[in-house]
Amino acid sequence: MDAYAGLRRDLFHDAFAYRPLPPRRTDGAVARRLPGRTGEAAAYLPHAVVCFFAFLAMAYGYERSLSGLTGGFTFLLSGLLLAGPVVMTLVRPIGAFWLSCAAVVLTGMMADHGTMSPWTPGSGLMHLTVLAVVALRTRPRVSLNMWLVTLGLGVVLSVVSGRADTLGSVQVAIFFGMVLLVISVGHIRKDAERQVSAEKSVTAVERDRRTVLEERTNIARELHDVVAHHMSVVAIQAEAAPYRVENPPPELAQAFATIRENAVAALTELRRVLGVVRAEDYEAPDAPQPTLADLDGLLANVREAGLPVEKVVTGAVRELPQGVELSAYRIIQEALSNTLRHAPGSGARVEIGYVLGGLGLRILNGPATSEAGPSQGSGHGLTGMAERVAMLGGQMTAERTAEGGYEVTVFIPVAAAEPEPDREPEPGVDLAKRTEERA
Repeated sequence: MDAYAGLRRDLFHDAFAYRPLPPRRTDGAVARRLPGRTGEAAAYLPHAVVCFFAFLAMAYGYERSLSGLTGGFTFLLSGLLLAGPVVMTLVRPIGAFWLSCAAVVLTGMMADHGTMSPWTPGSGLMHLTVLAVVALRTRPRVSLNMWLVTLGLGVVLSVVSGRADTLGSVQVAIFFGMVLLVISVGHIRKDAERQVSAEKSVTAVERDRRTVLEERTNIARELHDVVAHHMSVVAIQAEAAPYRVENPPPELAQAFATIRENAVAALTELRRVLGVVRAEDYEAPDAPQPTLADLDGLLANVREAGLPVEKVVTGAVRELPQGVELSAYRIIQEALSNTLRHAPGSGARVEIGYVLGGLGLRILNGPATSEAGPSQGSGHGLTGMAERVAMLGGQMTAERTAEGGYEVTVFIPVAAAEPEPDREPEPGVDLAKRTEERA
């Protein structure tokens, strides 16, 4: 029942629907080199090939007798009868198949071609061309259904017309089946290649997405120490503040107690979140997270690894938020690591610019000069740097230089600290208390 339902969908449902053969693409390696109108005409090469086979079927369609008609009219009628289905495949492929079957029946039953088989040279060439064109334009299942109909048609014609060469009809159908099999295998291969290409695209997108999530997780782990330090300081200062004021009012003591409770609760939740994003083999660092003050040690290690690196600092050096310092350090570290992996034998230059609106970084390296050639890294370095810069609301560019090297430019905005006006301390409040209130 499923096979019959498939046969009805493929060959009977809307069989004569208008499906014109579209022009082929002209951006191929050969078509691009054709001049002017010749290149435009190359788009209709399949149409010309089909018309050529229609002419061949018409030329082979001459029969000595067709329904009692003789002479030139017989030649014209039989030729048009065989050429029509071939041309029709360009606009109505399934309808052309049924018209071809009708032409085979007419020539097989009424033509006198002196053989024991209902197939004539013209009808065989015509039907084979129709099968091939329709198979190229449809799915492999349609090819199977057309072959089954063709096999049954040849056997029935041999029996009904009284021709004894039923085996010849089967052999013709087997030959047609081999041609359809080759076309179907080509269809299946193209579909497989298309599916593999689509899966590769999806895999690449998923890999990039996974890389971004991994980098964000790493950034969250590193920033945990920075945020936890600030929250711990808030909790400690809020707990100690009431004891540094002589006879503090109950409202003040309660306010500081609330601040401490909220700080401790936030620190607990922060550690809980870190436990979710932390890998099973993750080990918390013993030392504090690095800042730009630790950059000289990083550059010394890079120089020991064989990369000459120069550091240039411009502007007034000042202390920046710890998150900015950590991200700047990691960006420089990753850029230098990429230089070691992909440009062995080159030199690097690190420029740090303290400007009014933030921090500027520029890491530049020359082309690879080592005979060992660049190594293949994981390709996640730029993704991690971009995530850090995006987290801080900055901008980043990474591109090749005209000399063959690579340049990474980063700007991280940092809000300028607003100076507070000096004021006299209130009675009963010491300088330390005022400082804690400002914090």
